[in-house]
Amino acid sequence: MLIRSVNCGNRVLHRIRREYHTSTDYMYIQRSQIPTMHFQASLPRLPIPKLELSCERYLAAQKPLLAEEYYRKMEADVIYFRENSGVELQTLLKKEDKKNKHTSYISEPWFDMYLRIRKPLPLNFNPVIVFQNDERDKYNNQLTRTSNLLISSLRFYKSLKAGILEPEVFHLNPKKSDNKNFRLICSLMPSSFSWYAAYLLKAYPLDMSQYPSLFNSTRIPEIDKDRFFTSPSARHILIQRKGHFYVFNVFDAAGDIIAPDVILAQLKYILDDNILPDKHPIGILTTLERNKWAVLRHKLESLGNEDNLKMIDSALFNICIDDDDIGGDLYKLSRIFLHGDGKNRWFDKSFSLQITGDGVAGVNFEHSWGDGVAVLRYFQDIYKDSTQNPFVHPETIPCYDHVKTVRRLDINLDDSLKEEIRSAITAYKLTCDSLDVNFTELHGIGRKVCKKHSISPDAVMQMSFQAAYYKLHSTFVPSYESCSTAAFKHGRTEAIRPCTTATKTLSVGMYKDKKTPAEIKALVSECSKVHMQLTREAAMGQGFDRHLYALELLSNKLERRENIFEDPAYKALHNNIISTSTLSSPAVRAGGFGPVVENGLGISYVIKDEYIGTLVTTYPQQNGRDFIGALNKTIDNIIQAL
Repeated sequence: MLIRSVNCGNRVLHRIRREYHTSTDYMYIQRSQIPTMHFQASLPRLPIPKLELSCERYLAAQKPLLAEEYYRKMEADVIYFRENSGVELQTLLKKEDKKNKHTSYISEPWFDMYLRIRKPLPLNFNPVIVFQNDERDKYNNQLTRTSNLLISSLRFYKSLKAGILEPEVFHLNPKKSDNKNFRLICSLMPSSFSWYAAYLLKAYPLDMSQYPSLFNSTRIPEIDKDRFFTSPSARHILIQRKGHFYVFNVFDAAGDIIAPDVILAQLKYILDDNILPDKHPIGILTTLERNKWAVLRHKLESLGNEDNLKMIDSALFNICIDDDDIGGDLYKLSRIFLHGDGKNRWFDKSFSLQITGDGVAGVNFEHSWGDGVAVLRYFQDIYKDSTQNPFVHPETIPCYDHVKTVRRLDINLDDSLKEEIRSAITAYKLTCDSLDVNFTELHGIGRKVCKKHSISPDAVMQMSFQAAYYKLHSTFVPSYESCSTAAFKHGRTEAIRPCTTATKTLSVGMYKDKKTPAEIKALVSECSKVHMQLTREAAMGQGFDRHLYALELLSNKLERRENIFEDPAYKALHNNIISTSTLSSPAVRAGGFGPVVENGLGISYVIKDEYIGTLVTTYPQQNGRDFIGALNKTIDNIIQAL
């Protein structure tokens, strides 16, 4: 229902709009039969792997990276640990885990680890996901798209708060289980048993404990360890425009979403503000090293900005409205959404919606509170809702009744802070300029051809990364692929180690030994089998990385020096030269993140039926352009061999 309100003061129109904007069709993005958190009570707990299996898997990950003599020495240390001190640490870990049955053994230490790291957030931690454009060009108008994405986000939030957002469930066979019968059966089951009912129907509910942290949340810098702030009662949205901050309430006193034409008017009011760009935008300070930013934030508070900062911190989320036009320039798109110039950003918010001048939109999110599963679910739901069920149309007339509620935050600065801001702008520009961004798009290649030959598409990409790196450098390096453990209560992620003896054999065979296509095909098949096994283990909480990390923390707590953790090879394995992540969704146009180490590659990739897109970020120590060339050659070699 579209109300074109010419005179919002008209009593009849007020009544019509009130009935419209308080209707359940407008309030909620979903009205799930199964309560949102219905499965949480019965979700299985993240298992602690057997010590001997983690040691075995750790050795397997190290083997392709080390010379034989060094490997044998390390193997002896691992065996000693497995049979002696490791046994005691494993017992202590299990004991601690039994005391905390409400969570997982990795959840708190992983969160703590993120909050303690002092590196700046952009490029080091905050990833980005970019939406596909709306298929209807006129809905990509910046104001129209911002309005619809905001409304869909509020509808998502309302459904989450009301407990009627669909639970996140992985259906092994969607045609058989993703239906009304499944929802009816599971909704009738008590929460303490509901997961088992879904399991019997070959569906796997996923942990949703991170979802509330999407909204009203901010990571606040403090000396040595940041803190995570939430304010569930806040009703306002934060808008950044030209480095300035604006806020307005998006819920009325009854907790209902304000009308679409009112939201449209308030956003238009901000877009039409002809104020000059802020000469001293404090958003740039969120690009700093965390201790440095903590000191400056406390100074900001002391200058009378405490209430302003509270408005920023407590806002539902942030919307960054930019002037840049993207067009079809993927290079420009990647840079604007991944880092921008930092002046119109607040990287500390749980997530920020970013919208360019021509309506290209994306999500940049802070990583301490959660992982890609929660963000991707939000991302997909609001993309679908905003494109298939928009509440603002190009012809919608704004209602200006409430634009006076829009407030621009006035920030108080002294000369020393202005100088710090100028310095931060210069330093951030140098960092961003040193980052190289390269991408490749391959059409006609994707899931279909891999499925035809019974090869895992993800395995093809991972073995290609390994072989491409070997082609350029004639060596193998620590590599990482993120895998969600959301199948378990308070699961986070586990590492897949894609550099294996199988990928090493393939790489050498392809570029040194010049194996025949038939031999390459057999090696590709073996790589796929190994990778699929590693993926299964990681997803089921049977990787070794998080387990050994938890044991290492216990060892440190007891002030012990274990050879396995003191070994340079152990530390080197976590210096991930090749860091990778994939997002596969029809809503995703692109994704990306920075290299996790100075001499590394940050590789984000999308695999579709007949398309592969890869974005690679590097600093000067690596040549991303050469890597893309070697990657394309490697993928072509593999496809030709199949």
